[in-house]
Amino acid sequence: MSVKIIDSLTSKGINSAAVLDAIAKIPRESFVEPPFRHFDMCYGESPLPIGHNQTISSIYTVALMTQALALNKNLKVLEIGTGSGYQAAVLSLLCGSVFTIERIRDLSLKARNAVESLNMHNIIFIIGDGSIGYGEYAPYDRILITACSPDIPQPLFNQLSEGGIMVVPVEKNGAQNICVIEKKNGAMFSKDIAPANFVKLIGKNGYEAQKSQQRCDF
Repeated sequence: MSVKIIDSLTSKGINSAAVLDAIAKIPRESFVEPPFRHFDMCYGESPLPIGHNQTISSIYTVALMTQALALNKNLKVLEIGTGSGYQAAVLSLLCGSVFTIERIRDLSLKARNAVESLNMHNIIFIIGDGSIGYGEYAPYDRILITACSPDIPQPLFNQLSEGGIMVVPVEKNGAQNICVIEKKNGAMFSKDIAPANFVKLIGKNGYEAQKSQQRCDF
């Protein structure tokens, strides 16, 4: 990745050296569709289509949400919405383990193949309804939701560890904002950090009911 991209992220408030290093190490072009692998598009400021009416977030959005999680190598992370797998790959360099859920089987399998090609081994891929989380390995130190929710899903908050952080785009009055939630003494404390433009969170606790989940380990 060019110094120009890193400088651009830094100028927008991405000041975590660990996040910038992880972004620099993951080849984003491995996760986008062939027509969009041109450098200016791949590393541009717009989300890109990945099929099934889903998108890969802009590199700035990935960096911003990752930074908001305040990660370290001792943490267990749940990601809702695997998509291309790029966000999970970035997370994997910054935490102990990643559990990532995707409702669309084809996307989950493609993401797994992309991650496997990079020789990463701390990601577990799950196919199913991310809006209900994944109770088998709860609680999670961090939860990242990469689709817009109509509100903060209570079942996911319940799976968050005490002192944990959840980052989720939430729709309020017709507009999306990235919300950072902290769990303190069992209570929810939240703040908005940036406007957003995500696809909708589909599922029992999102915008529409989905099928039950299956597990696919990596």
